[in-house]
Amino acid sequence: MPTRHQDIANDLRHQIVTGCIQPGERLPSEAGLADRYKVSTVTLRRALAVLQSEGLVEKIPGKGNFVRRALRKIVYVGGWGMLDPWTAAEAALRVTVRSTTVQADGQLTALLKVPQGSPLTEFVCISHEGESPHGLARIYIPSDLAPAGVFDDEPSRCEAAARFAIVSVPPAAIRETVCARPPTSDEAASLRTDSTAPVLTITRVATDATGRVVEVALLVFPGNCVKGVFTTHHMTDERQTQA
Repeated sequence: MPTRHQDIANDLRHQIVTGCIQPGERLPSEAGLADRYKVSTVTLRRALAVLQSEGLVEKIPGKGNFVRRALRKIVYVGGWGMLDPWTAAEAALRVTVRSTTVQADGQLTALLKVPQGSPLTEFVCISHEGESPHGLARIYIPSDLAPAGVFDDEPSRCEAAARFAIVSVPPAAIRETVCARPPTSDEAASLRTDSTAPVLTITRVATDATGRVVEVALLVFPGNCVKGVFTTHHMTDERQTQA
């Protein structure tokens, strides 16, 4: 038997899918909704959490709860290491890029195979469709491959970061590890998603011909708005080619 918060979620969901509440529209305040449904704010928030996990509602800090506009799926092209060019070029999808210098620690030292405290250039890229976050990328490269400030003067590399593409020198190999998991608190806040809604993560490690790791990218997408495409290329046997 449905609980009270599920009843409320069902009612609000019905209003959203039937168009009584339009995409982008702000819901009444939580106190107002709690009063309308004659429940506590705790019960009301549990109902909103259900809709947030379904991607129907997003909570914007300081502004309130809004009906989320339907996000188009973006396509991540595996192997090439980037968002699909057609997707990334759409005017409705914009990407903000922020760069800074950080020191390697924890997971980064293992992924980049560098000593603790090694200087890295970090790019934090967030894609948006309208006001809604669409994807998050943290890209790290050894600072000797990207001297401080170089990206401010190289639009082509900033453009690459905006596509979540390989930013450093052209790699000889790319390894991508894909995982679905709950978001961290920082990821949930950046993507404005419920902490229980799964995200798709891609850890991309690019190496040069000598085996040196030249870049690591940690990509995070809401699970309901991304599609990954990975193509396998079958190599022709060299002996058959020579024959």
